[in-house]
Amino acid sequence: MSTANRSSPFRRIGIVGVGLIGGSIGLALRRTGYAGSIVGISRPETVEKAVSLGAVDEGRDYDEVDRGLAEADLVFLCSPIRHIIDFLPAVMAAVPAGALVTDAGSTKRRIVDAAAASGRSDAWFLGGHPMAGSEKSGVTAADPFLFQNAIYILVPDAAVPEDLHQGLRDLLRGLGARVLELSAEDHDMVVAAISHLPQLLATSLVEMVGLLDEEREGLLLTLAAGGFRDLTRIASSPFEPVWNDICATNPDRILEMVDRFQARLAEVRDKVGAAALEADFEYANRIRDGIPRDAKGFIHRLAEVLVVCEDRPGVIAEIASVLAEKGVNINDIEVMKVREGEGGTLRLGFDADGVADRAVETLEAVGYRARRP
Repeated sequence: MSTANRSSPFRRIGIVGVGLIGGSIGLALRRTGYAGSIVGISRPETVEKAVSLGAVDEGRDYDEVDRGLAEADLVFLCSPIRHIIDFLPAVMAAVPAGALVTDAGSTKRRIVDAAAASGRSDAWFLGGHPMAGSEKSGVTAADPFLFQNAIYILVPDAAVPEDLHQGLRDLLRGLGARVLELSAEDHDMVVAAISHLPQLLATSLVEMVGLLDEEREGLLLTLAAGGFRDLTRIASSPFEPVWNDICATNPDRILEMVDRFQARLAEVRDKVGAAALEADFEYANRIRDGIPRDAKGFIHRLAEVLVVCEDRPGVIAEIASVLAEKGVNINDIEVMKVREGEGGTLRLGFDADGVADRAVETLEAVGYRARRP
């Protein structure tokens, strides 16, 4: 039996905001054997989809939160950050005595402060943040495996009874997550450095190149290849609702990291053209190679395979079918260097190096030229 269900103190779970994260929590709970009831609080059309997908058993509109959460002993708030902050008082007022409320917001200090202001001493809040996501949104993109091997941060509070704290840890581990505990201060500093700053860098770099491309009549983007696309992948993220809320609730930490990066970039600028720059490359190589490759993070690394193939109808479907027969899942695909009637290259992305290696072996066995870059 899964740890999501074994000796769990939670018999009825509420999910407020049944989108990608909330829906994935519901599906993951069912996949891992949770036997209690799950109620969703969301817009009526979202609740209807969530019920049909099996992510929740029943649902209520936001204005029925009192009825929806009246018997819930664990509640996940999975809305955008500012909605979590605004809706927390209603949730804390709705849950029964003895309940635990947590959230999935990607900044923590403002949310933790809002929970502390609720005034409840017989129900508790424990902040959370799953470091998992998708380029897709909404409950129809929910994935029961979204949290497998993903880091799930909890913000501990000494006021929370240990049986509830441990119960939440066990439940999340049962979903496949790796639980890490940080203070709200440390959390917001860390995510500013490894998530929020990279987002702004990618956005600014694409903006700079885009403006230069306009000046040079399309020359730059014509030549932009895989390296540029990989580095700037997250620049496709929309500002609303996620990044607007992040920047509004963590501005001091983000600005601190921007200042640090500007100082670092100024030092590198002074070394361009000098042999001293080699030390920066060597240090960056060493740090980059030390980043764990067995866990999901904010920017999930994909293991790549390049496949040379002819340009003909059905070739991509053929490659995908060959890999699917061996249980190899493609996470990303890009068509490169293809002209009509000539050969070209497919760039395939996989979740792990071992999966990519299996893909190479599988494709070479049926006659394709495949290699790791």
